[in-house]
Amino acid sequence: MDEAVIPHAQRSQVNFSLSSSLGNRLAPSPTLLINERVRRMWANGETVFHLGFGESRFPAHPTIVRALVKHASRQGYLPSAGIPELRQAVASFHSRQLNREICPDQVIVAPGSKSLLFAFQMALAGATVLHTPSWVSYEPQSRLFNRPVLRLPASPEDSHRLYPRRLHHLLRHSPHSQHLLILNSPSNPTGQMLEPALLEEIADICRREKVLVLSDEIYGLTAFGREHVSISSFYPEGTVVLGGMSKHLSLGGWRLGTALVPPGEKGQQLLQAVAKVGSELWSTASAPIQYAAVTAYSDDAELAAYVEMCTALHASRTRYLWRGLSELDIPCAEPMGGFYLFPNFDHWRRPLTSLGVQTSVDLARYLLEDWQIATLPGSDFGTPPRELSLRLSTSYVDLETDEKAAQMIERANAGACAAQLLRDHHPGMNEVLARLKKLLSSL
Repeated sequence: MDEAVIPHAQRSQVNFSLSSSLGNRLAPSPTLLINERVRRMWANGETVFHLGFGESRFPAHPTIVRALVKHASRQGYLPSAGIPELRQAVASFHSRQLNREICPDQVIVAPGSKSLLFAFQMALAGATVLHTPSWVSYEPQSRLFNRPVLRLPASPEDSHRLYPRRLHHLLRHSPHSQHLLILNSPSNPTGQMLEPALLEEIADICRREKVLVLSDEIYGLTAFGREHVSISSFYPEGTVVLGGMSKHLSLGGWRLGTALVPPGEKGQQLLQAVAKVGSELWSTASAPIQYAAVTAYSDDAELAAYVEMCTALHASRTRYLWRGLSELDIPCAEPMGGFYLFPNFDHWRRPLTSLGVQTSVDLARYLLEDWQIATLPGSDFGTPPRELSLRLSTSYVDLETDEKAAQMIERANAGACAAQLLRDHHPGMNEVLARLKKLLSSL
C-alpha cells in the first residue's frame, strides 16, 4: 500500500531520543509555569490571587509606542550586536546612570537580558557562583552547558544575607580555576539591595581572585529603598552589567536586553564571543523594537518622570504587603527595589507538617489549593527544600488586566495618595493579608 494512503492510526511512531544535555537538568521555568496555571484557573472562573509572577503591569508610555509605530515597517536583518544608534543611546544612558563614560563598542543588545545571560554563560569557561536564593534561570542555564554551580549558603534567620567571607572561602577552596559570579541587585526573589560597602568588599575579592562578575541590574531603575549602586562602580574592569526595558518601562514582552562589557581588549574579546553566540541563536533583536528603543534610552524628562511614578507605585504596593506580613509576625526582609518579597514560615513548621506541608513546594501548593493564593516555593530559587520560604510578587495582584493597570496610573496622575490607593483600590492585596491572617490563626 502506498505510504500516502496508510491510515494515520496504523503508521508507526517516529523513534527518537531526547538530548542528554537536558535529562534532569531542565524543567519548565517555574515563573512562566505558575503564570500559565493561574491564567488557566482564571479562564475557568476560579478565584486566584496572583503573587506568583513578576511582570510590571503598567502601560507602555505613549512616546515609546509612537516610536514603535513609526518604525513598524523596519523588516531587515540588523547587526548581531545591535544597531549603532541604539548602542550609542544605551551607552549615553548608562554613562549618565553610572557617572562614568561608557562607549558604544561596550554595548551589545539581544532579545531580552535572559538571552544575554545564556550567551555569556555559553561563551565563558569555569564554574558559576550563585548566592542563595537567586533567580530561577541562572542555575538551569548553567546546567545546560555542564557548568559546575557553586552556591553561597544563606539563612532566613538573617534575611539570606551575602557574606563576603563566605565568597572568599568558597573561591579559595574551589577545585575550579575560573569562576563567574552572578549578582542580582535589587534582587529577584528577595527585593533586597546590596549596599555599597558590601559591593566594594565583593569587588575587592573578585579582583584578587580574578573573578568575572555578571551583574544583573534589570531592577536597578526600580530601586526605592535608596539609590541603586552598581558593583561596576568598584570593579569596572571585571564586571558585565546586564539590563533591559522590561521592568522600569513595563516592556517585558518587547524582549530587548542590554549588556555593557568591561572597557579594553578583554572586554572586546568577550563581546565578540557573545555576538558570535547571538549570531547563531537569535541573529538580531527585532528591528522595530531596536529603533523604538533608541527613544526609550534617550534623555527624555517625560519618560524619566513616568519611570519615577511607576517605581513609586511598585514601592507603595510592595511595602504595603511587607508591612502586612510584618504585622502578622511573618519574617521577611524589607524590600528595597523591584516588586518581590521572600517571607519565611519556618516558625509554623510543626502545625503545617500536620497538614502535609513539609517543604516550600508543599507550602506553595497548599496556599494555592486551599487559600487561592499563588506563590512560588523558595526551592525554585535554590533554598533547601525544607526551608519554608516563598517568593511573592506584588506586580500582578489588583492589576490583572490592562484596564486595571491603566486605571491605577490614572488615579496616581489625578493625585490619589498611596494610602488612599491601597485602601480603596487594592481589594486583592487586602484579601491576601486577610487570608494569611486567618491561616495563621488556624495554626
